[in-house]
Amino acid sequence: MNTAPILDVRNVSRSFGKFRALSNISVSFRAGELTAIIGPNGAGKSTFFNVISGGVPASEGQVLFEGRDITAMAPHDFARVGIAKSFQITNVFKQLSAHENVLVALQMRVSRFQILRARQAYGELVARADALLARVGLTANRDKLAGDLAHGQQRSLEVAMALACDPKLLLMDEPTAGMSPEETTVMMNLIRQLAAERTVILVEHKMKLVMGLCQRLIVLHHGELLVDGKPDEIRANSEVKRVY
Repeated sequence: MNTAPILDVRNVSRSFGKFRALSNISVSFRAGELTAIIGPNGAGKSTFFNVISGGVPASEGQVLFEGRDITAMAPHDFARVGIAKSFQITNVFKQLSAHENVLVALQMRVSRFQILRARQAYGELVARADALLARVGLTANRDKLAGDLAHGQQRSLEVAMALACDPKLLLMDEPTAGMSPEETTVMMNLIRQLAAERTVILVEHKMKLVMGLCQRLIVLHHGELLVDGKPDEIRANSEVKRVY
């Protein structure tokens, strides 16, 4: 049985000038696990997300995906190896319909591998886009402009676009940011379903939100790894209580 981590972060640090945003973080993520990276404001969560998703390179250390060093890999190549990401700020084409947004994501994936495609292949992409919209609960909004969707629906649409590359690892940066309680419930249910199919790593600052959702929590504080454990262990940890 292969017990190697799907994502392995080794002694990673990241500095911006004289400011050290991350300091010597080492953590491994097992395949099929739903994990949250949490911490108070200024803990380094967004920088950590950017490093593991290719947004910014690590100043020191390595990031390995399925044993492959991706530390210096270009961000646009992450989808090719099986990593998709959803950002804190919604990143959709607001002038296109929900269906067209997903279709664009699918076409971008396919065109990298097969330049000349049969006409019937387009119909396959349309069907695939419809299936992805259904997966995130947006079938009824198929033809609605993305810019006219509610905030929570736009976030769900972005997830559908991320799923277009059928990722092994889904990275989500504060997936419920700016959402109403009702939208938050919908998103958390979706994340729970997605985690049954692939590895999911969330970056969050709402500790209570992920306590009942994730199998594992990793707490950052001032750019350092404070504690790593199961929700009950994190809840009872005196250092976590102190920083929160």
